[in-house]
Amino acid sequence: MFSVVRDGLDIGFALDRRWRFLRGEMETTKKPALLALARVLAEARVPYAVIGGVALQIHQREPRTTLGIDVAVPDRARIPTSALESSGFAKTGTFAHLENWIGPDQTPVQFTDDPALASAIGRAVEIDLESTSIRILSVGDLLHEKLRAGRDPSRRRSKRLQDLADAESLLEQAPALAAELTADERAVLDRLPK
Repeated sequence: MFSVVRDGLDIGFALDRRWRFLRGEMETTKKPALLALARVLAEARVPYAVIGGVALQIHQREPRTTLGIDVAVPDRARIPTSALESSGFAKTGTFAHLENWIGPDQTPVQFTDDPALASAIGRAVEIDLESTSIRILSVGDLLHEKLRAGRDPSRRRSKRLQDLADAESLLEQAPALAAELTADERAVLDRLPK
């Protein structure tokens, strides 16, 4: 498992560098921000799970790029603001269930305290990256979250389609996960073009 995880993150970090290079920007990655974030949250004893694109990079054989780091926490009031600021992060905005930050090397970080993710935080899996433990949403919970996001009419259509494609990709590489799907989730996937 570790080599697959490591490969997925390394590919994701390489995609970060290439994307920035093509835009004429510094060749940086999310890695320093991800490591710093995990250390701050662990030190503050804040339960969390990395979700979204970074979690997908961990669980997919063919990771895709993602610009930021998305993190689920049980309560945004527990976000260790001072410790994050001391580590080079800065808060950029607050919205319903969301708090946006910018991290080292301008990496966007988005915290969510969406109640739908509360129990999944406790089931997060831990990976080791450069002697730092990082809590990642489990593959089953990631699948359910991608399907939930793919059905959310308040999200842009392109984002919903990407979420559904991500869910389908997770199922293609781990077909046993299909047994965990609800009837509604199966129906959403059945409507996708064959």
